[in-house]
Amino acid sequence: MQDSRPGPVYGLDGGSAARELRSALADLEGASETFLVPSGLAAVTVPLSALLRPGDEIVATDALYGPSRRFLTRHMAERGVITRFHPAQASTADIMALCNERTRVLLMESPASLTFEMADVPALVQECQARGVLTVLDNTWAAGLAFRPLAHGVDVSVQAVTKYVAGHSDILMGSIAVNDPAVSRAIQDTIEDMGWHVSPDDAWLALRGLRTMPLRLEAQLGSALRIAEWLQGRPEVERVLFPPLPGSVGHDLWRRDFEGGAALMGVVMKGGDRSAAHALMRALGLFGMGYSWGGFESLITHETPQLSRRLHAPDLPGQLLRLHIGLEDPADLIADLEKGLEAWRALQDSNLQPPA
Repeated sequence: MQDSRPGPVYGLDGGSAARELRSALADLEGASETFLVPSGLAAVTVPLSALLRPGDEIVATDALYGPSRRFLTRHMAERGVITRFHPAQASTADIMALCNERTRVLLMESPASLTFEMADVPALVQECQARGVLTVLDNTWAAGLAFRPLAHGVDVSVQAVTKYVAGHSDILMGSIAVNDPAVSRAIQDTIEDMGWHVSPDDAWLALRGLRTMPLRLEAQLGSALRIAEWLQGRPEVERVLFPPLPGSVGHDLWRRDFEGGAALMGVVMKGGDRSAAHALMRALGLFGMGYSWGGFESLITHETPQLSRRLHAPDLPGQLLRLHIGLEDPADLIADLEKGLEAWRALQDSNLQPPA
């Protein structure tokens, strides 16, 4: 990566740790330039702020990461940018049908947030290039390692360094990887104008995590597959949403385009309600309850309430839980989940009992 910017500026930019991290992430992503920002959300909002102007339109999946969706429907809408959301499982043709002469950007997530639908990224990129539409892909799930968007023609690849790159759940950071000089300049100017930089200590901690990321990603994916297969055979579970799992949503596209992935999955239960989901989570001892996945620890969240925000809500037969599988022994995690399922069954059985 060739850095055309000057050396350190006012203690905010150009320090050695940040420069080393930017260079390493550029090599990982196959980018000519990689920028660092204070969070994964900023990694999404900075390029959109840089590339969109009043009167422009953007097309995005309806299954977009919640804060990214909020940025579009609140901040960008107030500034005259229109967002058109497509159903998460829309075909390439249906997605492109939403584009018009004002469409400037296609924002993609693959897999999609919470419900893990996969997009045919190479096909979408080809169609966008023919129309002069820029493509931005939130690649946090693949961590820039299991899938390299720029190699498939994507204009901007972003990820939450907070998660797998850092790996220890102790920093917040995002990265933005680009190849096109004009796009790079627009993003650089926006970062400078907003003053969004990262501290030297955080950059060093991210470098520490990056050194072990391939080993962690491989180990956690292996454990996640084992647990996903176990969950898929449980009578309490309707289906597991995990593209690396054969038969799951998006598996064919994952197998074609990816070389690994996150240990993050959705679990659709058979029926149940909020009380049952919370009973299951409270019974767990190894799984923490938290959103910021990608570290060494296993996490669980109840995601059904978020689905109501979508324009095209999925028709799921039961409650949706999201699991992140950490570095604990998978046998121990399975035993822990068994306790949670026992609590789920107990509450379900009590609800079926006739009143005394």
